[in-house]
Amino acid sequence: MQQFQYYTPTKVVFGKDTENQVGKLVKEQKAAKVLIHYGGGSVKRSGLLDRVEASLQAEGIPYVTLGGAVPNPRLSKVYEGIALGKQEGVDFILAVGGGSAIDSAKGIAYGICYEGDVWDFYLKKCLPQKSLPLGVVLTLAATGSEMSDSSVITKEEGWLKRSAKSDLGRPRFAIMNPELTYTLPEYQTMSGCVDIMMHTMERYFSHERDTELVDAMAEGLLRTMMHNAAILLEDPRNYEARSEVMWAGSLSHNGLTGCGRKGDWACHQLEHELGGMFDVAHGAGLSAVWGSWARYVYETDVERFAQFAVRVMGVEENPQDLKATALGGIQALEEFFRSIHMPVSISELGVELTEEQIRELAYKCSFMDTRTIGGFQALNRQDMENIYRKAR
Repeated sequence: MQQFQYYTPTKVVFGKDTENQVGKLVKEQKAAKVLIHYGGGSVKRSGLLDRVEASLQAEGIPYVTLGGAVPNPRLSKVYEGIALGKQEGVDFILAVGGGSAIDSAKGIAYGICYEGDVWDFYLKKCLPQKSLPLGVVLTLAATGSEMSDSSVITKEEGWLKRSAKSDLGRPRFAIMNPELTYTLPEYQTMSGCVDIMMHTMERYFSHERDTELVDAMAEGLLRTMMHNAAILLEDPRNYEARSEVMWAGSLSHNGLTGCGRKGDWACHQLEHELGGMFDVAHGAGLSAVWGSWARYVYETDVERFAQFAVRVMGVEENPQDLKATALGGIQALEEFFRSIHMPVSISELGVELTEEQIRELAYKCSFMDTRTIGGFQALNRQDMENIYRKAR
């Protein structure tokens, strides 16, 4: 097991009607004025925004609002929020929504405290030195951004999707009421389930061997996700299943299942370019490329993939042919993705990649041919092209 630091400062308030505590939680942060950032009309139509505003009003906390966060959140909206926040003198950001609103809110929180262009952080030109504090009222279990240090933003010019990471961006609190996810469309729910699983698998596929406890936690989380995703497919208002999925989403991306080992993250990097260029749902993009990535790299550590196959996917181990066991696990996960109506190829996303687009995706993913990706197996620009091609 490698040396590691584990830091999770987010206060979690979990359960029914917990959104009514937002005013009290913001007051605990000694906020003088709040910027509420949210996505589309569902937050308004459901009455959630009204309840959040009423809770702030009850504590005498003034606020301004900014809607319009979209999937694959846009840099232009972050700029808009920075300008509004500076103009209004806000000192706390409250994200009401899923990962898009939260990631956008993190960018706003960084930018209000920075004299330069906030995109500098996403280009890795520098690291945030200061940020406004933020809190979250979660409406979608998927990205885990409510407890993570990560923010992913898309720049419309060139359609570049990039991430920034800083502990300064970890929310002070996260309100999680599983009931707020009841009305999500099936596709969005299942895409979120895939994203949660992939956050765990990106950490799981590592060459570290003496990580028995972390392995067991990751394997249990993945089995729990598959079990409850199947329940939600048939019964989308099942509170217990929604609860398991929502909590798994946070634990999958707060660093817990990665302690003591180096993760991979190649699939996320590959999908970021798909999301940036074609605006596909993140989880669906991940399921579309995962199988092709897995078949491309599994021989680097067949034992690891065989362990995944047996412990997570329930494949019978063949000690005389671990490759067959490993490939059986890859196939079994793809079959699970199909069972929850998620794509296992890029064409199933409605995207027919041309050779020119494959080259462009790989060029952008390699940061214009200046980096490799992947901790399990380092992938260069040509490898990226090959995986995109196989995933078509």
